[in-house]
Amino acid sequence: MNEKTVMVSNDYDRVDGRNAYQSNIKRLTLGAPMLEENIKMQIAAQIWKIDKDGELILAEELPIHQVFDLMIFLSRTLLYFKEAYRLPLLYDPEKPTVERVGVQGGVLPVEVCIDNQNINEDIKAFTQSLNELGELIGERQRVLSRILEELECY
Repeated sequence: MNEKTVMVSNDYDRVDGRNAYQSNIKRLTLGAPMLEENIKMQIAAQIWKIDKDGELILAEELPIHQVFDLMIFLSRTLLYFKEAYRLPLLYDPEKPTVERVGVQGGVLPVEVCIDNQNINEDIKAFTQSLNELGELIGERQRVLSRILEELECY
């Protein structure tokens, strides 16, 4: 494990969504980056899993700002799909941009991927999957919402 780890969440395999109690992801950590490509960042999030020999290894690492960017992207996508049923194709082919979220003096575009040749079928499958994952996603949304509200107080 990274000797610069500050926060740890052990036993993640017990709450890893539909993989709970069967996941090989065992630990989440926050601390100084371990990977060379993230060395310019002060904080990174790491995902640790058990390899075939039973050893704990670093599986993924994201700089902390990318974790937030993913949450912004995901949250905006979830909001979009709450209303997408109103559109015949679940999107407007003439206006694929959902939102342009301002961050860091630029924009984080959230768009339907019209470059996907199978977008009409894939977006329906995606929407169905979101519905099927509603319980897992909803619980985490409520927890995250509560925590973000607490952060607003500081």
